[in-house]
Amino acid sequence: MNTYIKTEAKKFKNEYDILSDKIKEFDRIAIFRHIAPDFDALGTQFGLATFIKDNFPNKEIVILGDNHDVFTGKLFPETDRVNDAWFDQPFLAIIVDVGDKKRIADPRFERAAFKVKLDHHPETDKIFDVSIVDTSLAAASELVTNFILMQKKYVLTRLAAQYLYIALVGDSGRFQYSSTTAHTFAIASALVETGINISEIYGKMYSKKISDLDIMKFILNTFKISPKGVAYYVLTNEDLLKLGISCDRGKENVNLFSNLEGVNIWCSITEDVTEPCFRISIRSRNYTINGVATQFKGGGHAQAAGAQIKDLSELPQFIEALESLIQ
Repeated sequence: MNTYIKTEAKKFKNEYDILSDKIKEFDRIAIFRHIAPDFDALGTQFGLATFIKDNFPNKEIVILGDNHDVFTGKLFPETDRVNDAWFDQPFLAIIVDVGDKKRIADPRFERAAFKVKLDHHPETDKIFDVSIVDTSLAAASELVTNFILMQKKYVLTRLAAQYLYIALVGDSGRFQYSSTTAHTFAIASALVETGINISEIYGKMYSKKISDLDIMKFILNTFKISPKGVAYYVLTNEDLLKLGISCDRGKENVNLFSNLEGVNIWCSITEDVTEPCFRISIRSRNYTINGVATQFKGGGHAQAAGAQIKDLSELPQFIEALESLIQ
């Protein structure tokens, strides 16, 4: 086994052993992740669930949380719709890819007899029986795959590996983000060795419709760049309705600005009328942005984070906070 995988496994040997024992102990297991799911949240969730189902076919596994407008059906099945009575009996909760309690997609995780979290975000809530957290990893998928590879008696099928690879590719920006490490590539190699078709996976992940060009055209016609190189676009609810997309899809084009000279930080700013607020996705090449994200009701990684503002009157203050990071 790869040295990087072994080294990571040593960090969490005791926690991995507890999780393995709990999976064997409980006949009913629920897997949770964050709201408004991305590639990593869904891929890690379905990958872990598939691994458990493949090796423990008699256990009842449920996958919880909101579906995605695009990824569900295209890359992942629909999540389970579970009657509230299901949670009255003892179950194990495994929570992936979420550091903040309020962002867990289904609050019924709190009714679990035992809770385990696997994540790569900074931990904000100490509410789990076991927390397995490594913020140096590019994706939660890395941590979950590492755990799976340590379970030597069990099989990692192509389907489980496919889900986990989607998660890994998505949160590492196709291995371009600075969070990508030798461990990331070691995990990718182990997943590819199962025989997954990476060309097919990339095709499904990044294929576009002709109608998507209208969204990109709108963004390219309306984006702004601040004096110090903060690029951003705003999609109001009126814009979303006109373009025929949801709030969740509003952030899909944030990386249009990732390789432009003179752009240091880039953001999508999308109205969510259900809150109400404007949801912000922030990306950076060289600047640590999660501190600013925390100031604006968010958080995340050093160069990939999320935040929110109540309305556009707060936008100048937010941009100014990002500009303050740039030398």
